[in-house]
Amino acid sequence: MKINNQSKAQMHEAGDSVDTGVSQGARRATEDAPVSTRPLSPSISSEVVAIAKRRSITNADKRRIVVAAAACTKPGEIGALLRREGVYSSGLATWRRQYAAGELNGADPKRRGPKVGPAREELKQLALMTRERDKLRVQLSNAQLVIEVQKKVAALLEQLEPLSKFASP
Repeated sequence: MKINNQSKAQMHEAGDSVDTGVSQGARRATEDAPVSTRPLSPSISSEVVAIAKRRSITNADKRRIVVAAAACTKPGEIGALLRREGVYSSGLATWRRQYAAGELNGADPKRRGPKVGPAREELKQLALMTRERDKLRVQLSNAQLVIEVQKKVAALLEQLEPLSKFASP
């Protein structure tokens, strides 16, 4: 085992002279990095919206981006295009497949959710009529109840009428 007889100050100076790149590496990454002092352009809004809205890209924009990506020949041009347009490479790959299959020729993309067709319209109409029927049944039962009460009141008044003849002098 080797014993080092140097003082701490001498070892520190020797360590600094030998591996300054290693000891300063972590600091250099943050200290020497260029700081962006460029202000945001007025067209970029930094305001946070209350309700986020999903971005929708039209078929025309997708076709334009696919054609522009096909025209890129130099390394890094496609990446710059994707950053400029704000899309991901996975989206570009999907759009390329759709473009090759001819799916991007239509005006609108396929809508998500349940499909509206004649069968669906009939079910919707049936549900509406069923609700209306149930509402009318409730009204009918209420009307029948009122009629029964009126019949009983009329019968009571008929029974009281003969008694009222004797009571009034």
